[in-house]
Amino acid sequence: MVEKKAKLTALIIVLNGERTIGSCLQSLAFCDNIVVIDSFSTDKTKEICQEHKAFFVENPFKGYMEQIRFGIDWIQKNAPSEWIFFLDCDEICSLELKEKIQKALAHNSPVSAYQVSRLTWYYDRFLRHGGMYPDRLFRLFKPEAIEISQKNGHPVYIPTKEHGILDGDLLHYSYESFRHQMQKINGYATRGANSMRAEGKKGGLAKALFHSFWRFFAMYALKKGFLDGKAGFINACHIAFYTFLKYIRIDEGTWGKPFVQSLSELATNKQKKEKQ
Repeated sequence: MVEKKAKLTALIIVLNGERTIGSCLQSLAFCDNIVVIDSFSTDKTKEICQEHKAFFVENPFKGYMEQIRFGIDWIQKNAPSEWIFFLDCDEICSLELKEKIQKALAHNSPVSAYQVSRLTWYYDRFLRHGGMYPDRLFRLFKPEAIEISQKNGHPVYIPTKEHGILDGDLLHYSYESFRHQMQKINGYATRGANSMRAEGKKGGLAKALFHSFWRFFAMYALKKGFLDGKAGFINACHIAFYTFLKYIRIDEGTWGKPFVQSLSELATNKQKKEKQ
């Protein structure tokens, strides 16, 4: 008797991902279905997804955790699948990982969720030090075997049943330039600060300086980021800056409020004089 092949659906969330979405979709051709949850992209993302015959679903972005949950729920209601393989639009499934996934799903194993390693390209190389690798994440799972929460604005995957690890890498092409990285850091820092503020955590200059210095020291020295050369140093600097922004933004300050108040007072005093 031939064992029935388990159905596998790839799930991707995206916004304006034309730079990498084509390569991402090509690497997922072995999946039974591909579902893309889009936050109303304005570039060629939709056209590229349609060319690859992916299910293209538009949904307003309310947060990464909410968008991933929406995608899982959509699959369960509209295209039920035993397994889900989640990727960001800037990630590509390597050939080795593809083979490991196919082998794992071909066997009747009690494992219901797998961690995979993510290998990030930065500046001029893949980063293998500084805590950047293997960066294991639960990305292959049965829908009922994973819970999704968030920490500092980032999704956290928590397995609820037996889990394991697959060899092979997700190739991560997160930035196209330093400017692009700074744009992302700005968004990440704001979400992180909002999350920490909601949890009642305190920020401030002293905490921002301490945590950013420690983050750089831990990445570059303790976790040997220096072995990645110039790329390792630059990345550690940027991550330290992100950490500084996150802690300093917990308290947004008053900025121009006193100036606005003074203008209001001037206008009130002017009206009083005109009445006199």
